[in-house]
Amino acid sequence: MTVIWDKNIKELTGKVVSDKMAKTIVVSVSTVKIHPLYKKRYTRHKKYYVHDEQETATIGDTVKIRADRPRSKLKRWLLIDVITKAAV
Repeated sequence: MTVIWDKNIKELTGKVVSDKMAKTIVVSVSTVKIHPLYKKRYTRHKKYYVHDEQETATIGDTVKIRADRPRSKLKRWLLIDVITKAAV
């Protein structure tokens, strides 16, 4: 969480899985959870549609995204930073 103007804004880190759309990327964020009964760890994945104004991110990059105002039917996130570039 990031505090901006006294608001807690959610930030996530994930991997770009698609950059086929104009000014939009699809980011997959994985979280590790623990089963309440069996105590076994498992991974959950969720995809987010992210606004990328300059189209800087490519498939395989690790990026940081932030919750933003609704920009379209599915886009509610904004690209903040490209953490690591994918090896070509």
